[in-house]
Amino acid sequence: MTTIKAKDYAVYFNSEGYKAINKYVSGTNISKIFILVDTNTHDFCLPLFLSEFETHLDIEIIEIEAGEINKNIDTCKGVWEALSELEADRKALLINLGGGVVTDLGGFVACTYQRGIKYINVPTTLLSMVDASVGGKTGVDLGVLKNQVGVISNGDMVIVDDRFLNTLPYEELRSGLAEMFKHGLIYSKEYWGKFKNLTEINTDKLSALTWESVDIKNKIVTQDPREENIRKTLNFGHTLGHAVESYFLNHHSKSMLLHGEAIAAGMLMEAFLSYKTTKLSKSDLEEIAEFITRFYPQADLHLTDYKSIIDLLKYDKKNSHGKINFVLLEEIGQPVLDCNVDNELIEHAFDFYINCYK
Repeated sequence: MTTIKAKDYAVYFNSEGYKAINKYVSGTNISKIFILVDTNTHDFCLPLFLSEFETHLDIEIIEIEAGEINKNIDTCKGVWEALSELEADRKALLINLGGGVVTDLGGFVACTYQRGIKYINVPTTLLSMVDASVGGKTGVDLGVLKNQVGVISNGDMVIVDDRFLNTLPYEELRSGLAEMFKHGLIYSKEYWGKFKNLTEINTDKLSALTWESVDIKNKIVTQDPREENIRKTLNFGHTLGHAVESYFLNHHSKSMLLHGEAIAAGMLMEAFLSYKTTKLSKSDLEEIAEFITRFYPQADLHLTDYKSIIDLLKYDKKNSHGKINFVLLEEIGQPVLDCNVDNELIEHAFDFYINCYK
């Protein structure tokens, strides 16, 4: 797969990635290397990475607990303290080997430790390959609120090794697929069309589509690195999706949703809002609904949950002047920015979502 170049870094694929990082480490003034992993990637991904990584420098492994619930300041504090105790200086390199939690949190740790050290992302989940590790967004959750603390700052490179997909359970592959669906919905009807005949999720089929998703996201964030215009389109499905994800994460009576599962629900709801407000056609709405219900089970959403989820929307980062801003669709591949929707219509979107599974 061809290397994808952004303004400040590049995304390398498979063997080209290891050639690039080995050359980078040998030719850069790095004092010490730290690899951030979670309890899953330590066992399933670290051995493969180390078998390809070549360096004479000291390597220290820092391990955190897996899961979105650990994407917080307390975990950052633990990593900062580990870096300090292991005598990391400003010439240190942090390699984030993991999914979106590791790349988001690790990037934020690197940007803030001693006011900034170099970092490289090696995403190991489909979701982080096509979304979290590309574009420089780093950060952590604040209580129940998603990604409230962070900075936008690119690492020095991204390495996508599709062999890591073989370590993932089906649910994680499905989670990443949601972001790939989104790229088609907001950017390319042609790319969306490539999913029409997808009847099963397997690594062979996904590997061929991963490069195109990374390329779409890179084109968007390169045009608008600070999310002032076109980059906002990447938030389609995320206004309601993040609120649903936060609500489920912090209510013990609910089964936790993976990020992609919540975003899939959010896209279906926001497609309904698009049908009602930005004239998305009924046929496009039905097509989106068919795709999402084909792959994603219904979230355990009930009428009694509506108000609490809507209350979380006021904390969404896209809001301005107290108004909740949605990214909606005029048609597949044609997004509309900064759309305002009233709470009554949002409740109807919840109803629509539930009815799609009846």
